[in-house]
Amino acid sequence: MSIEKKFDISFISSLALREKQIQQNYRPIIAVHKWFARRPGTLFRGLLLSEFVDKSLQDSFYSSNNLSGLTILDPFMGGGTPIIEANRLGCDVIGYDINPMAYWIVRQEIEHLDLKAYRKAADEFVGGLEQEIGSLYRTTCLECGSRTAHVKYFLWVKQHTCTGCGKANDLFPGYLLAEDKRHPENIFVCASCGELQSAKDRARPGTCKSCGERIIIEGPAKRSKYKCRHCGKPNSYSFKPEHPPVHRMYAMEYHCKKCKPKHEGRFFKKPSQTDLAKYVEAENKLNGMKTTFVPDDVILRGDETARLHRWGYQKYREMFNARQLIGLELSCRAIANVSEEHVRNALATNLSDLLRYQNMLCRYDSMALKSLDIFSVHGFPVGLVQCESNFLGIMNGVNMNVGSGGWANIIEKYYKAKAYCDAPFEIQHERGRKIQVPIRDEWIGGRLNGASFPVTRQVRLHSQSSMEADLQPGSVDAVFTDPPYYGNVQYAELMDFCYVWLRKLIDDPAFKHHTTRAQQELTGNVNMERGLDHFTEGLSNVFQKMAQALKPGHPMVFTYHHNTLEAYYPIAIAMLDSGLVCSASLPCPAEMGASIHISGTGSSIVDTVFVCRSTGSMPSRWLAKTPAAFAELVREDLIKLRQGGLKETRGDVRCIIYGHFTRLAVWHLRHSWDNTRPVRGKTAALISKIEEFGGLEAVENYVSEDTAPLALVRTSGVREKSKQYGADDDEVSF
Repeated sequence: MSIEKKFDISFISSLALREKQIQQNYRPIIAVHKWFARRPGTLFRGLLLSEFVDKSLQDSFYSSNNLSGLTILDPFMGGGTPIIEANRLGCDVIGYDINPMAYWIVRQEIEHLDLKAYRKAADEFVGGLEQEIGSLYRTTCLECGSRTAHVKYFLWVKQHTCTGCGKANDLFPGYLLAEDKRHPENIFVCASCGELQSAKDRARPGTCKSCGERIIIEGPAKRSKYKCRHCGKPNSYSFKPEHPPVHRMYAMEYHCKKCKPKHEGRFFKKPSQTDLAKYVEAENKLNGMKTTFVPDDVILRGDETARLHRWGYQKYREMFNARQLIGLELSCRAIANVSEEHVRNALATNLSDLLRYQNMLCRYDSMALKSLDIFSVHGFPVGLVQCESNFLGIMNGVNMNVGSGGWANIIEKYYKAKAYCDAPFEIQHERGRKIQVPIRDEWIGGRLNGASFPVTRQVRLHSQSSMEADLQPGSVDAVFTDPPYYGNVQYAELMDFCYVWLRKLIDDPAFKHHTTRAQQELTGNVNMERGLDHFTEGLSNVFQKMAQALKPGHPMVFTYHHNTLEAYYPIAIAMLDSGLVCSASLPCPAEMGASIHISGTGSSIVDTVFVCRSTGSMPSRWLAKTPAAFAELVREDLIKLRQGGLKETRGDVRCIIYGHFTRLAVWHLRHSWDNTRPVRGKTAALISKIEEFGGLEAVENYVSEDTAPLALVRTSGVREKSKQYGADDDEVSF
């Protein structure tokens, strides 16, 4: 039994690719709260079963398994995927994360929740909000005249005051509100009168039916400049750092339950005076309210938050409008009064997750016709047009939501996530059909819900750096993790956006600090002066501690990918410093190619799964020595990935090559390694060894002809013929 021999790349790749398209369908547990770059649960389930179950992976994957008695540790638990998968299989689990939001999210994922009590409290909670602020989300239907139509989205445009005439200008980048993909026609905002106009031809929309003026497609705001529509003076729309941007409501999408059955497409309208008056009502209500839970925290300087400062946002509360702040304050008050701790914590977690939809940085997707949450890209994107979602959400029948971003949506997702803990399943694909396969006798949590006798598992979660972990030598059966990548997204800066609200509702020592940021955090950060040496040394310290905690010969397994070879040096150094040998580098898809932050960039979606041990063996043919031998290993990996459905890119191929380079560099340097050298000396040794392999270009030159569409570098020289380097059963021990 071992991952090196049993892990089925094709089988797991096919599942991982599908899971990452709609991850909540495969792993509803992730809907507990937003976290970033979650790896597929199917991948870690496959790795755990490959290591500890004496069956073929395809036989064990859809069967119930019990790995009780094993202890699995994750030193960088993030969103908790390895922890959840190990716990579900019956293992005792230990998790560390320096970010208190990560600790809290995993705790909520794994903690027992009485679903009936939660549903009852949530229904009462939303009902109370409906009575207090429901009227702020009603409008008059243009079709039937009903005054109780539900607003789905309010659309706002930023304004700038002309430096010449002092009048306000709308900063529209374009006047197309909705495309004709999910609506019968294109919808434009008239630049002259502001009325909404439909047009079948997007390129030639014609004239406005209200004022007769020509409908303009391009907006005035471009590259931080615009020409004043009142006096014609050119302006630069830089914003004053001490003032947040001003917005004007210009359109609404609504839902009329009465008209919808006979209405084609969506309902759009220009705000009426009544609609505008309701927002003024919200402003007046907020001004007369003493807010207890709305945070007054200053947005700290950082790599990601610098963009907010440039736009004039200085405090987190400034990222919300008056209507949103009223709803959030009232929600916090109601949550704080819930007596049952687990239900109160669940609702507090819901509010934290709701924040990503209830702010004035959300954008409206003109094609999908929905709100994009603030973290749809991993940063703080500030647009010129923003989308305010219905705070309460709109229910259309039992468990059916209209629109996105409201309380009803968040509660329904959370309920399904926690129901999955009691009855987990896997998705099987047969002849184009998706079949949900219940995995009986598996469950997620510290104790089995509703069991007539106590069934417990040990769950130890720590809100601290794993460098400070107190672990007994030889006490851990395996380490499974997804470590941070140097230069990756500043998760702490992003999570502060939620943390400043959640810490007012949570009584936990992990929330004692005013920020989730920590100097020890293992990411590169210009503002905190954390460079590559800091990252490498921190990662090495963690790996050394994990190696000491592992039982001899037991695996430390982690996923990694990056678009540059240099980013792999820290993990190679960490392996060598810890005395571990990299016994396998296995490729598997782990990102969604359609993700907004990846799509069209050529970035890889393929992770390398590095398997490390203190003792063990590996096939001798994996010990490539020439570019041709490396290329043969890459070809074998690509064949397996294609069988799983991957259409690889050049970036994918390079990441596979980088994985093999890293593995072999560790193998060849392990006996002569001096872990007392400074980081730069260690890096130089790695570079020298990898250059001996021939380098990236040389290996790419030998990759087979069927990757030609990827535009890999080729030579006109004669290729070495493909051959196997060692027999399949020829093992090399270490």
